[in-house]
Formats: sequence, structure tokens, C-alpha cells
Amino acid sequence: MDFRRYFLWGALFISGYLLFLQWSQDYGPQSTQSVAQSTQNQSEANPQMSDDLPLATQSTSDANAEIPQSATKLAPGKLIEVTTDTLRVAINPVGGDLVEAALLDYKKTLDKPDSFVILENGDERTYVTQSGLIGQNGPDASPQGRPVYQSEQTSYSLAEGDDSLDVNLYYTDAKGVKYTKTFRFTKGKYRIRQLITIDNTSADTWRGNLFAQIKRDNSEDPSSATSMGLQPYLGGAVSDEQNKYKKISFSDMEEEPLKTTTTQGWVAVLQHYFVSAWIPEQGQKVTLQARTNGDFNIIGFTGSPVEIASGKQGTLSSTFYVGPKLQDQLEETAENLDLTVDYGWLWWLAKPLFWLLTLIQSFVINWGIAIILIVVCVKAVFFKLSAASYRSMAKMRKFGPEIAKLKDQYGDDRQKMSQEMMALYKKEKINPLGGCLPILVQMPVFLSLYWVLMESVELRHAPFFLWIHDLASMDPYFVLPILMGLSMMGQQMLNPTPPDPMQARIMKIMPIAFTFFFLWFPSGLVLYWVVNNTLSIVQQYIITKRIEKEA
Repeated sequence: MDFRRYFLWGALFISGYLLFLQWSQDYGPQSTQSVAQSTQNQSEANPQMSDDLPLATQSTSDANAEIPQSATKLAPGKLIEVTTDTLRVAINPVGGDLVEAALLDYKKTLDKPDSFVILENGDERTYVTQSGLIGQNGPDASPQGRPVYQSEQTSYSLAEGDDSLDVNLYYTDAKGVKYTKTFRFTKGKYRIRQLITIDNTSADTWRGNLFAQIKRDNSEDPSSATSMGLQPYLGGAVSDEQNKYKKISFSDMEEEPLKTTTTQGWVAVLQHYFVSAWIPEQGQKVTLQARTNGDFNIIGFTGSPVEIASGKQGTLSSTFYVGPKLQDQLEETAENLDLTVDYGWLWWLAKPLFWLLTLIQSFVINWGIAIILIVVCVKAVFFKLSAASYRSMAKMRKFGPEIAKLKDQYGDDRQKMSQEMMALYKKEKINPLGGCLPILVQMPVFLSLYWVLMESVELRHAPFFLWIHDLASMDPYFVLPILMGLSMMGQQMLNPTPPDPMQARIMKIMPIAFTFFFLWFPSGLVLYWVVNNTLSIVQQYIITKRIEKEA
């Protein structure tokens, strides 16, 4: 009996500890500081990024290098607005940077119809992306400041029936070299293709480097659903040949700046449910960097020197993703980018669960019902194992009086009592560890579903019924956690009473402790546990009655 008790408590402790570690990692307190900056800050004119590695010149011509007569220089502070079916972005003609991005299909909060803004450059937050050309002849490295691009229009919209939209920006330097910076938007997508065409009409060879970076201050994550002052992960991430996915927190950038050369990979800034990422052309050597500059965190890449002969053209391309962590779109955009949906070390179990959850939801059109059916599927898979475990516990309950007699008979002689109890278990074919198996089997599934519900943007603001309007947030009235606690108490009533008084008292306290612990968990996760406990009670009750009837 002592062995069974220690085994059970050890398993519960390890499972709870792993859950606490992941919760602390995802929701540990992070330093936050709001930094304001104006849109036309010229101190950002020359991004300090490495330009000493080679990059093959591309000879394609995806953008028109001729500047149309209708292109005009915008007034200072005037932004170019672009609207598609998924995005509304603003481009600063100074540098041709994306400085604002709103996600049209995602609300800021449930009670506010405003679209969620991920990129912004204002008093509350500075979170922008910058890109261009640096190096010997790069216009973004000019001592006079970033180039000021011209455009044909001040606003663009994806027309109904069109699958893509090209927004062209034009600039000609003092030597007559013509630059066309094209942002290509695709219907239904959150990735933006960037093409920078250099038309070298000068008499000299043009030399420069492509760069792209994401710049963010230390302000809070506006997409996080906070509870008890805890915050999800907010920071950077990189991918290269050595690391498919590696987090780099803002504090890591400050303590140990990153600089690595690769031909595969990307850089990103992560926040709860949303991500922005720069993906260079795969197969070409680039330098990935992550560092801090004053109050800002900067992560990006720099290509190697490119040479374009006089009279020739060259196009440098890359891709920028800004939007929700939709796994299908992330997979389409770049290899391993879907790993930004971080399911932790149980990803191998979480991914199939998410796939099954999504499949069920496509039929029932309700994520809450999908979670309930997931429980049914899991219970069906482990039905025989659970039945054997409940049968063992029912037998333990049946022979509870005999175990109590052994305790009275041998008193404080725990060794003799344990020997007699083991003899009884052997005689009656009782597995004293059988009752632990349902918990051990369910815990990995529980942890995996925890990560699925925490990381999957599909469940953000997903309603269930009645008062549950967001399965990714806590139950506002704590009804589900209380039901979960009551269901745990119901299970305990069907289980044999532990012979050890201390263990019995602890088991009675566990439903209360778990209820308190689950108060701030996502309501979808608590719903899973309530349904799981309810089905377990029904199954255990039927088996217990059968055992009693057989007796």
C-alpha cells in the first residue's frame, strides 16, 4: 500500500510540476515598458546591420522600374493606405516601411468591433518593420537619411474578383539609379511579398545589400488575456539549419546579441496568437541578427553584397508575414514557421489533437462541442484500459472492510500489514496501481490540450453556449471550475477510501485545490476536464455496480 501511495503521489507531483513549468514559461511575468516614437523619426535612417556576406544577384524583373508620371511625393507624415480582404496596412514613404497593420477578421476585444492592430507606431506602442538597401550604394545607408519614395496613389484596395494587389513605390537617387519597391498582397493571405528592383542607369556598377528587420519596444502584448498579472511569451524567435525553432527573448537580445549565417530560415517576433516574420529567399546566404538599440528590440536579416552592372537590372525579394498563427498559412509561407504555434515538448501529441479538433469543428461548427467530442474520442480509445482500472478500484472498494480489519489487527506494524495486504491483493487478483492508470493516461492528453487551447488562435473569441463567449479565456462566473471540483468529489466517492488517514485528508482537499487552480484556466480546458470527469464517473459507477452485483 505504501508503494502504491508513493507512486500515485509521485505521478501527480511530476504531472503538476510539468504543467506549472509550462504555465510559468508561457505566462511568467515579463518586463514591460511603453515607448512612444513619431512616424517620421529620422534617427532610424541608417539601420546598423552587417553587410559583409555574399548574396547571389537575381536577374528577374517582377516590378516595373520605370517611374510613372503620376507618381508624386507625399507630404511629410502622409502614409500610403492599403486594404485587402484580410489586412489594412499603412506604408511610410520615408524608407517604404510598413508601420501599421490591422487584422480585419480579428477583433481587438469581444466587446469592441475594432480590428486588432498588430503593427503600430504611436504613443502607446512602437512595433514596425523596416526594409531596404544598405551597403556601398544602398539608398537606406545614405548620410542624408532614408529615401523618400513616390507612389501613384495614396490609397489602394484589393478589387473584388482580383487575387492579388501590387503596390509600387519609386525612388531615383542622385546618380540616376531607379528603385522600385513592390509590396504584393494576396487575397485571403497574411503574407506580403516584397520585391526591390534596382535599375542601374548610372555609369558605375551598383553595390549594396538587402536588409529587413522588425523593430519593437518593450510595451505589453495587447493580444494577451491577462490573469493574476501573468503574461504569455512576448519576444523573438529564429530558425536556421541548426535550430528549426529557437526563442530569443528581448532580455536575451540585450545580454547576448545574435548574429548567425544561414541559407535557410527566418526571424520573427511572437506574441499571444499573432506573429510577424521576415523570410529571406531560401538557399541564399544571409545573416540573421537580434539585438537591442536603446529602448528597442530589433531582429532581422541582411543579405550579402550584390553587384549590378551599369545598364542592368536586378530584383531582390523576400516575404513578410504579419497576422494570426494560422498553421496552414504559416506552413505555406516558410518551412518551420508553423512552429511559432508552440505546443511545447508534447507537440507530437498536441498536433494530432489539434487536427482532430479542427476536423470535428468543421462538422459541428462549435469549438465547445468539438472539445466535448474530443473527450468522447479519447475515452473511447482508452476505454478498455480505463475499464480495467475502474474494475481494480471497485474491487479495492469492495474489500475495504477487510483492509480496515488488517489495519486494526496489526496496528502500528506497517511492514506486517503491508505484507498481509499484498497477500490479499494477490489472492483476489487486485492491482493496487490500477487506479493510477487513468490519471497517468489522461495527464499527457490534458497537457497537450492545454497547449492547444492556449496557442490556437482559432479558439480566440470562439463562443460555446450561454455565458461562455470565449473558450480561450477564463469562465467569468467560475461555473465550470466549480463543476470540475464537484465532479472530482464525485469520483472520490466511488473510489476506495485510502487506509492512511493523512492520505485520506489530502485526497479530500484535492478537489478544492484543483478548483482554485482551474479558476483562471481557459474555459475550454476546464470544459474538457468537466466532461472527462463526468464520463469517468458514469463508467466507474456502472463497473462498481456490476462488481457489487457479482458479489
